[in-house]
Amino acid sequence: MKSKLVLPSAHRDHIRGSIEAPLTLVEYGDYECPYCGEAEPMTRAVQKELGERLCFAFRNFPLVNTHPHAEHAAEAAEAAGAQGHFWEMHDLLFERQEALEDESLWKYASTLSLDVDRLMRDVLSGSYAERLREDYQSGLRNGVNGTPSFFVNGIPFDGELSVKGLLAALAESS
Repeated sequence: MKSKLVLPSAHRDHIRGSIEAPLTLVEYGDYECPYCGEAEPMTRAVQKELGERLCFAFRNFPLVNTHPHAEHAAEAAEAAGAQGHFWEMHDLLFERQEALEDESLWKYASTLSLDVDRLMRDVLSGSYAERLREDYQSGLRNGVNGTPSFFVNGIPFDGELSVKGLLAALAESS
C-alpha cells in the first residue's frame, strides 16, 4: 500500500530552490542508471524555467543488483554533502556516469577540493548507509520500483518524461 509522499524538508533533503516554493519535484534516482543520466538535463531545464517557484529534491534509490557502483556513488554524494558540496558531487557523478568505481569517486572529491581521506572513510565505512536505506524505503512505500521516479507535489508522475511533460504536470498541479 502506498503512503502519501513526504514532501521535502530543509532539514532532511538535498534541495535546489526554495523549500517554500509553491511547486515541488522529487526525484528518486540512481547515479549509475542511464535513464537517470538522461533525465538530469531535463530536471535542470525545468529548474531553470521555474526558478524560485520550484523546490527540487533528489533522493537516493540505488539499484544495487543492476548497478554495482550506485551505492558507493550515492554514499560519496552524501559524504560530499556533509562537507557542504552535495550538489557539486551530484552533478559530477551524473556528468561522469561511466566512471563510478571507488578510485574515480576519490578523484572527484579531490577535484571538488573536499577532504578526500574523510570522504573515503565515510564511503568505505558505510557512514551514510542508513540515510540511503531511509530514502530507498521511502521510495518503496510510495511505489517506486525503478529509476528515475518523479513526484509532482507529492503525486507520482506518470507522464512523458521530457521537459515539456514535467512542466505540464507541474502546471496542472498548481
